[in-house]
Amino acid sequence: MKDFNAKGTGVALITPFDKQGNIDFVSLGRLINHVIEGGVDYLVCLGTTSEYPTLTEKEMIAVKQFTIETTDNRVPIVLGVGSNDTRSLVNHITKMDYQGISAVLSVAPYYNKPSQKGLLEHYRLVAESCPLPVIIYNVPGRTGTNISAETTLKLAEDCKNIIAVKEASGNMMQCMEILRQKPKGFELVSGEDALTLPLMSMGAKGVISVTANAMPKQVSEMVNLALKDSCRKATAIHNALLPLTSAIFEEGSPSGVKAALEILGICQNNVRLPLAKVSKTLSNRIQSIIKEIN
Repeated sequence: MKDFNAKGTGVALITPFDKQGNIDFVSLGRLINHVIEGGVDYLVCLGTTSEYPTLTEKEMIAVKQFTIETTDNRVPIVLGVGSNDTRSLVNHITKMDYQGISAVLSVAPYYNKPSQKGLLEHYRLVAESCPLPVIIYNVPGRTGTNISAETTLKLAEDCKNIIAVKEASGNMMQCMEILRQKPKGFELVSGEDALTLPLMSMGAKGVISVTANAMPKQVSEMVNLALKDSCRKATAIHNALLPLTSAIFEEGSPSGVKAALEILGICQNNVRLPLAKVSKTLSNRIQSIIKEIN
């Protein structure tokens, strides 16, 4: 099994589209270079922020291969894999080509709202079938199901290739319980940009960030300072980024961060339905915030 360290700044890459709704690979290449040059520690390909539910299987393969080739081993790549059908997911994981991939990020099963017992069995089968390190992704606001601290800790103890949880529940008590009891070698990383610094002050080791698509240098610097216990300097960056983080999620993600990326000249602000572009009012506010940050 490959070694992978979830510490630091991961970026949940968006998928750029042109005006016709096709994948804009030129802009994707520009984005990948932008975040790597900005100092992120690893990329997350085909996560929630990529709009993967709207991508065909052929498009997902193309995005994965393009990301691997463009990254060219400069930083590790984490691949998003998830389904609300455990059997089909395990079959997919078993057959997947992992060349160029360092770990997988697997979102909790969505829509069918499994019990904690169901979640335990789901992730155990994912871990057993996967040859790479696995990061659990808990995002109840999108999935409708919360992975409890008890379930996360049980998986961390029982499944040695489950190395981290991306926690986006927003439940600070739950996160603190995981951080208090987690086994050595298992990490909690923030899945909420606005909570990255508060979670790191309690022992979290980084973030998988949406904001880092637009502001990789600032997010990476904040995380690195927090890892070095330079809280005062990290807090200054956190406070500067907070209005942007709030704004880009205000009318849905990744619509907000795509508006920011268009302002920065990295890609066009196009999403696939059922997502919609942010309002002109919000876009103007994002532009003002970016100008202030820069």
